Amino acid sequence: MHNVEYKSELRDLDLARAVCHKLGATAIAAFEQIDTYYNVPSGRLKRRETAGETPEVIFYERANRSRPKLSHFSIYTEAQAAERFGTAPLPILVVVRKFRELFMLASTRIHLDRVEGLGTFLEFESLISRENTIADAHATLANLRQAFGPFLGEAISDSYSDLLLREIEDQDAIKALPSTKRELPPGSSAS
Repeated sequence: MHNVEYKSELRDLDLARAVCHKLGATAIAAFEQIDTYYNVPSGRLKRRETAGETPEVIFYERANRSRPKLSHFSIYTEAQAAERFGTAPLPILVVVRKFRELFMLASTRIHLDRVEGLGTFLEFESLISRENTIADAHATLANLRQAFGPFLGEAISDSYSDLLLREIEDQDAIKALPSTKRELPPGSSAS
């Protein structure tokens, strides 16, 4: 399956909800999700756990760029994933925890995400079909970006897993810095 997706920082969650309602998007659900990403040679592979749902395994490939991008993805049950990827445990790359509010506008998913350790984001995913071509999906996302524009922060090129890995690396780098005492000139005191 394919979709066109876009992700951005979100400045105001309440106003984003109001825009969803103004556009006529249907509020589907609000739920916690845990995405366990695995270290694989290409693409991204994650096991998604959603409260009250059967876990699923998602493999996807897409470019890391901040403008809307085409994503190729497959969704597997755990049994199908074991057949496709084997039964040996895969090395875990990172675990992403988030609270997601899901809205639907025609064939486009609108995600309002609060991601643990990262912040608040907005994501659009427009599913490609005979009725919703790649060009249609890009046009839909352009309209949505305009509607949400005042509440969007920086466009995000990477997945939450990439952002979280960078955040962890930055924290580790800070911890590795030597602690130094600042020498004060004679006769001065710390204020």
